[in-house]
Amino acid sequence: MSNSFYITSPIYYPNAAPHVGTAYTTIICDVVSRYKRIKGFEVSFMTGVDEHGQKIQEAAEKNGYTPIQWVDKMSLNFTNLWEKLNISNTDYLRTTQERHINSVREIVKRVNDNGDIYRGEYTGKYSVSEETFVPESQLVDGKYMGKEVIDVKEVSYFFKLSKYQDALLKHIEENPDFIKPESKKNEVVAFIKQGLQDLSISRTTFDWGIPLELEEGHIIYVWFDALTSYLTGAEFKKDDDRFSKIWHDGKVVHVIGKDILRFHAIIWPAMLMSAGIKLPDTVAAHGWWTVEGEKMSKSLGNVVNPEVEVKKYGLDAFRYYLMREATFGQDADYSKKAMTQRINSDLANDLGNLLNRTIGMQKKYFNSEVILNKIEDIYDSEIKELWKKTLTELDNHMNEYQFSEALKDIWKFISRMNKYIDECEPWNLAKDEKNKDRLSTVMYNLVDSLYKTAMLIFPFMPETAEKITKQLGLNVDFNLLKLKDVEEWGSYPVGTKLNEAIPLFPRIETEKEEKKEYNENLHIENPITINDFSKVEIKVVEIVKAEKVKNADKLLKFIVDTGTEKRQIISGIAKWYPDEKELIGKKVTAVLNLEPVTLKGEISQGMLLTTAEKKKMRLIEVDNGIKTGTGVK
Repeated sequence: MSNSFYITSPIYYPNAAPHVGTAYTTIICDVVSRYKRIKGFEVSFMTGVDEHGQKIQEAAEKNGYTPIQWVDKMSLNFTNLWEKLNISNTDYLRTTQERHINSVREIVKRVNDNGDIYRGEYTGKYSVSEETFVPESQLVDGKYMGKEVIDVKEVSYFFKLSKYQDALLKHIEENPDFIKPESKKNEVVAFIKQGLQDLSISRTTFDWGIPLELEEGHIIYVWFDALTSYLTGAEFKKDDDRFSKIWHDGKVVHVIGKDILRFHAIIWPAMLMSAGIKLPDTVAAHGWWTVEGEKMSKSLGNVVNPEVEVKKYGLDAFRYYLMREATFGQDADYSKKAMTQRINSDLANDLGNLLNRTIGMQKKYFNSEVILNKIEDIYDSEIKELWKKTLTELDNHMNEYQFSEALKDIWKFISRMNKYIDECEPWNLAKDEKNKDRLSTVMYNLVDSLYKTAMLIFPFMPETAEKITKQLGLNVDFNLLKLKDVEEWGSYPVGTKLNEAIPLFPRIETEKEEKKEYNENLHIENPITINDFSKVEIKVVEIVKAEKVKNADKLLKFIVDTGTEKRQIISGIAKWYPDEKELIGKKVTAVLNLEPVTLKGEISQGMLLTTAEKKKMRLIEVDNGIKTGTGVK
């Protein structure tokens, strides 16, 4: 297997301007690309636009353009944004390009030669907005994904998707990394097991697309067209050797939104199976973004414009927030308050202060020159061990697309280095000339840790990484520097002179809020919902008999009246009730819908509730005036 790594974003519909969700997908691809490059991989990163289909043709006509004029205009929205977001793609594909048209025709030919295309008639529903045929079973209130569908009846060519049902299930089972995260894989498997229908792959009611060579007047279905773009970007039908290296010998990853998972995890691999081409290694599906807790939509006027946010907060802060705030595969919320907290806490306080304090002290104690007369202690060993652990855990999380966890790994290291300053107290070491060698070691470790941190954050915040290294007196080309170059402790060149400290992330002033009388951001351990709690049946019971369990010093045996029957309950509270008879007649609380268990040969048909202090347990007693059998809610 070669060291080739090929990653793709979806190819986006250019009908509307890109939004925060579009930016998120593409930034994910950029982060992975940059990380793989510094790990030594030869990376190809394709993004682009899907310019064919009925929806494009209708939008062009509505706005007074020809389809090609329309996509030429709208495509610029994406190329301009990728530049502003510092996206490092190596290819930008448009499905109107001749190289792509050649790829699509070749795939159709291969699939047809394999006997997997036949002529028939499609009668059913079609979603123009999603460019997909929709089975009745997928309609909700007559709509697909909340959008209108139209009735279609036309002669069509079909792809034998159903033929590959078992092969798809087998591939998913044998390749656990094929669909990420696990929850999305389970969704795909469940959908396939419902039974796959053959797919209509041609249309005759419009003409904006790639003509199907099997019959005049047929246009190739836009998804059959669009999915093939991933092959086009890998030099398919253009350079056989290059394609083989990228696709067959390297690793191939598609990053998509969850709404198009079925196209990529079912239709696309079936097409490739039919055409005799290796399947991608991973299809990674992320969740959607809400805005301040609400669904993002034009009608609500809350669509987040990435360019506006970048101007407001800065590019790297925006990139950091998206990658840190979202758990990959789950939906996330775009919040002004959360953004401000991330900038002020993570970026300004943690990272920014570490850099500013280090450069300031190096200037004060050594005239900004980095020297090293090594005298070490236990703190040095601890940070070096943490560094090794950080590299391992970071790599694991990056390979699993757990970007938020990867950033947590980096910030654990940053936090530890801030603590290292307080532990080593350079200001006290500087008071005595005898400690100067130890002071040089402490300061060197801080500078070296920042050099290493810059390398780790580069995939997420490339501009910030470059700013850090420049302040550290280095002229680093991150296109050439590799992670292995900073893996060993002591990689920062001794004798370098630091530059002046310039704040990386100025704090954002927030409006003063009225102080709460309670903890608004309370962290709940092992949280349950009200529905979970409602499953527990807790009632007031009366103890009518109590005695010790034979051969069990800790257990007491109770007969309790529940108001409707009598039960036996065993409880491990003998130590705190040496005279168990005193409990007879008391009313206590008990869980009554626990599955019965046997303890020391005695059946227990519930559980008495107690307080649980470290050195004392007591039954929770209730007023005798409360009726036996009363529920506790």
